[in-house]
Amino acid sequence: MSVQDRPMLARELGATYPALEGLGETALVALLGRVQVLEVPAGTPMFGEGSPCRQFPLVLEGSIRVSKCSDGRELPLYRVGPGESCVLTSGCLVGARDYPANGVVELDARLVVLPRTVFEELMATHAPFRQYVFSLFADRLAELMSLVEAVAFHRLDRRLAATLLGRGRIIAMTHQQLADELGSVREIVTRLLRGFADQGLVRLTRGAIEVRDAAALRRIAEGG
Repeated sequence: MSVQDRPMLARELGATYPALEGLGETALVALLGRVQVLEVPAGTPMFGEGSPCRQFPLVLEGSIRVSKCSDGRELPLYRVGPGESCVLTSGCLVGARDYPANGVVELDARLVVLPRTVFEELMATHAPFRQYVFSLFADRLAELMSLVEAVAFHRLDRRLAATLLGRGRIIAMTHQQLADELGSVREIVTRLLRGFADQGLVRLTRGAIEVRDAAALRRIAEGG
């Protein structure tokens, strides 16, 4: 990144992450001289379970999917988009721990990556940034608790019905992708989808699902 590009990027970064805007443009421009700006294509791994955590990415464009894998199955935890940050990364940096999950670029991303030293300086000297990081823990903890509740207590047919709703009439997802989204296995999801199809709620085609009775799916999702 050239010195001439830094003022424009500083304004974009401050607009996307208001917690940094209070530094002022001069300080932000100076900060950008100590960071990396990356353009990362979809499908690129950002970190893996057990890998060391050495940097803090700020997403300007695209998204990163964070998930936990076990026995060949993937459970999506959350996604990080523009203006958001990865709570696992902040937790690992604060606690000096390795990553407990995986992060993969889901949509082509443009990132400003803060080295650990810059992250620690901001945490120590800039209260709005420190408050922002700690607020991540509260927000993501609430989301993760909802996920745990859904996995542990909600019937899979209800969760599947809820997942199908709100995605339009034609859902371009495979059974495996739905299983990954739900933290289940393809065989169980396929069985449930066939049951929905037998009831006339959906029509199954190769690589896609057509919603035929959204009202009935909504009743299932709500436990009716």
